[in-house]
Amino acid sequence: MSQILTSLPGASTGRSLPKPPSIFRTGARLPEVRWATVALVLFLLGGIAQLAGAPAAVWWSLYLTCYAAGGWDPALSGLRALREKILDVDLLMIVAAIAAAAIGQVFEGALLIVIFATSGAMEALVTQRTADSVSSLLDLAPERATRVPSNGTGTEEEVDTADLQVGDVILVRPGERIGADGTVIRGVSEVDQAAMTGESVPVVRREGDEVLSGTVNGSGVLSVRVAKAAKDSVVSRIVTLVEEASATKAKTQLFIEKVEQRYSLGVIVATLLVFFLPLSLGESLEAALLRAITFMIVASPCAVVLSTMPPLLAAIANAGRHGVLVKSATVMEQVGRTTVVAFDKTGTLTEGTPKVTAVDSLEAAFTPAEILGLAAAVEQYSEHPLGRAILRDAREKSLTVEPATNFQAVPGQGVSGIVHGRQVRVERPEAEADDDVAGTVVYVIIDGATVGRITLADRLRPTAAATVDRLHQITGNPVHLLTGDNHRAAAQIAAETGIDEVRSRLLPADKATAVRQMEQGGHRVLLIGDGVNDAPALAAATTGIAMGRHGSDLALDTADAIIVRDELEALPSLIAMSKRAHRYIIANLAIAATFITVLVTWDLISILPLPLAVAGHEGSTVIVALNGLRLLRSQAWKN
Repeated sequence: MSQILTSLPGASTGRSLPKPPSIFRTGARLPEVRWATVALVLFLLGGIAQLAGAPAAVWWSLYLTCYAAGGWDPALSGLRALREKILDVDLLMIVAAIAAAAIGQVFEGALLIVIFATSGAMEALVTQRTADSVSSLLDLAPERATRVPSNGTGTEEEVDTADLQVGDVILVRPGERIGADGTVIRGVSEVDQAAMTGESVPVVRREGDEVLSGTVNGSGVLSVRVAKAAKDSVVSRIVTLVEEASATKAKTQLFIEKVEQRYSLGVIVATLLVFFLPLSLGESLEAALLRAITFMIVASPCAVVLSTMPPLLAAIANAGRHGVLVKSATVMEQVGRTTVVAFDKTGTLTEGTPKVTAVDSLEAAFTPAEILGLAAAVEQYSEHPLGRAILRDAREKSLTVEPATNFQAVPGQGVSGIVHGRQVRVERPEAEADDDVAGTVVYVIIDGATVGRITLADRLRPTAAATVDRLHQITGNPVHLLTGDNHRAAAQIAAETGIDEVRSRLLPADKATAVRQMEQGGHRVLLIGDGVNDAPALAAATTGIAMGRHGSDLALDTADAIIVRDELEALPSLIAMSKRAHRYIIANLAIAATFITVLVTWDLISILPLPLAVAGHEGSTVIVALNGLRLLRSQAWKN
């Protein structure tokens, strides 16, 4: 096969993207992350000082500084919301933290501050990383292109791709990225379209074929007539789709956040009543104030917040130990509500690299082993993915790979060379019937006679079929396959994995549309993908999960979770873990509500001693926290 891409200095594969800034650099420039880090460090120093028996003034000072570092932003946000006549839980948490410090429980108050500051920092970091990756996607399309006269003769000129007009002709040299969507009018080459369509091997493009901006030309030279302006190109459309999907995607709330507005308002109103009503009935100011403070302490949402967060954070930590990075507590909760699972094909259900699936002899004088060995002899000098697959298969079968001379690569056709005095050519057929072949076929020609045929296909992940079956059982709905590859290749993978619903030849916009259609049908879609072409669909889905090892930066940052080691079998376990965490949350809320109801009732109908109020409040907090942490056990993931 023709030598392309990696053989050219500075060339990159069609799937790669310029990397956005590292997560550490991104975090360093975000004030939310900086203040949350300061608050966490101060909290830890305060805890160490308290445990070490340092003077109270030392650790109190550290805790109060933690209050200031981590609490000023939520307090300011809460006050701004209050000006808009919105009372949110941020302000209530700050008031509860201050009240806790007022009665000597400064550790608990600082803990609440750190939890809220860290949560806000994580949300800001994920949002910024996604924005950075979307921006880096624009670098996939080259900024400059070589424009030539339409008749192929005359002076070439370098122009900005943004200045290209429909009808212009651009010259694309070997290894260059194509600068615009268009149609080939001269030349033959192989184009790596993996980033746009997910096809695992480069495709032959000759006169009359369409090419996409941002894809990588092989070893041939192409003249392309521009069919779309830069703002309408496939790369620009991907950027727009990701931004729109991220902006319009419904902001999923944690279970407890759905009632936080009413709860916050209720606690504030009730606290004022508990203070003013006894005061108006003749109770002393000191007694009324103490009763109101006690009420706020026992009714504060500490235990309620800890009912939700420890189970979800423990589930996130457990998933992380098993190779799944979940980006937020909200994501961990919503995964368990999935009703439909959809997969990308290349790089997700498959490994994204071709392998030899069959070697057929078309001439009795040559055995399949001889045919494979001769093909490998000339392919050993090629950098084409199919050539590397043929060479790898020959070596795995311990075949002798002889040296070849007079090696040549013919763009769009294949390779040739002399092996032991015989001319050996390995070529793809002139016109491939994509929908009639499950994979890619190359022919081995010796001294002008076609003696063999080698079929190659993408390698299916070993656990793909079992994973699809488990996901079908968990959701109760058919699993979907969304791919840019041809229908026959998609149908073969679907048959091997047991997938019932298949959509093929989908461009990035088509995948996002397919996901939105399922969402509009009432489903909560979980989509698994790995490429740039999957990013719009990952953003549009209720939950997007990216494959971590070879996933593009845009897919990794757009996704809500990442399967770090590409182990598909982790998906059913992740959904089961999310469902289990939700059950723990319900149990914790019941425990917290029971404690709050008993303590509040006691405070209202009698006199609840402040130490007992604090003990009861602390007790409920500890119980729900410990219950949630049970999800850290490895057994929780296995079950």
